[in-house]
Amino acid sequence: MKPFHYLTLVVKDDERAFLTRDGRFERLLGPGRFSTHDPFQRLKAETVKVVRAEVPVERALLIEKTKPEIAAEHFAILQTGATEVAIVSLDGEPKLLVPPSTTRAFWKTLTLVEIERIDTAAQLRVEKRHLDRLDLARSTIVVHATVEAHEAGLLFIDGVLKEKLGPGRHAFWNVGRQVKIAKVDLRPQPLEVTAQEILTKDRIGIRVTLTAFYRIADPEKAAVASADVANTLYRLVQFAIREAVATRTLDDILAARDTIDNEVRAFVTERARVLGAEVGEIGVKDVILPGDVRELLNKVVEAERVAKANLIRRQEETAATRSLLNTARLMEDNPLLLKLKELEALERLVEKVGRIDLHAGSGTGGFDALLTKLYRLGEQDRSA
Repeated sequence: MKPFHYLTLVVKDDERAFLTRDGRFERLLGPGRFSTHDPFQRLKAETVKVVRAEVPVERALLIEKTKPEIAAEHFAILQTGATEVAIVSLDGEPKLLVPPSTTRAFWKTLTLVEIERIDTAAQLRVEKRHLDRLDLARSTIVVHATVEAHEAGLLFIDGVLKEKLGPGRHAFWNVGRQVKIAKVDLRPQPLEVTAQEILTKDRIGIRVTLTAFYRIADPEKAAVASADVANTLYRLVQFAIREAVATRTLDDILAARDTIDNEVRAFVTERARVLGAEVGEIGVKDVILPGDVRELLNKVVEAERVAKANLIRRQEETAATRSLLNTARLMEDNPLLLKLKELEALERLVEKVGRIDLHAGSGTGGFDALLTKLYRLGEQDRSA
């Protein structure tokens, strides 16, 4: 006698169970306790969650064919076309962005499933209401970017420039076409042209470093004219400075840096317009000379300084001699002025004398002779 076999299971409120007999779907079990006699163990039950959940596509399509009434009641089956995308909302909340040519199935037993289909062939731009509700960070079917206030956006469709985008958020359906958004910075940008070896007209190798400032004035023209505007301008500045230096001697270059700046600016500015750019200031930052030339120039500069110092010294000596000559002429015509000068000299001399020694030897006259001479000097002054 064979033992009795029963299939027993409990289905919760948020669950459903697929009941199969010999591998074939028989029915869908709702919440509650289920028990049935299964003497030959031909029945199997699979319990699944049904709240905000998906149904395996193969199972959903099979049940739709074999049990269409069950599929219509419990499943929401979505099949998108070649140029169609769909936004799936569960209980009013957007959850999924389904790409083209895709089939998905969702439980609608306990969940409100809403499907919004979008024909991307007729609609290029993603609507703002979709941008605000969907997470597009990892999506490959939407190309999006935020253009800042100091930028301009350029929209390319299949490699063709279609539109200039202003500041703000922009998103486009990348279905059946190749969409690219390029952003261009409109602020002035520095351009450092590093030192390059250039031969001057007198065959002296020097290295010149320049600094330039530019900005993109016409983003659409810049995008079409060059793949890299900054690099193109860099090459133009290099060519311009080479032409300016090669036609001048070293002395001309050192004496006419402003002229070189103007020539380079005029050359680059004219060609930058074709690139959609505007060039501001361009200036020679450094002129690096070879070691032997730099040493020679240092000697020349030092010699010029010495010569200038000697000239100033001679000019001062000439002025001092002229002043002495004028003073001598005044004293020649005015004995009293001469006497004052003698007294000034005597005063300066006395300031430096620590003591006075008088010798009373023969022929000197001693202290009496000194007093007598001073007395006579006073009489001569009064008689004069």
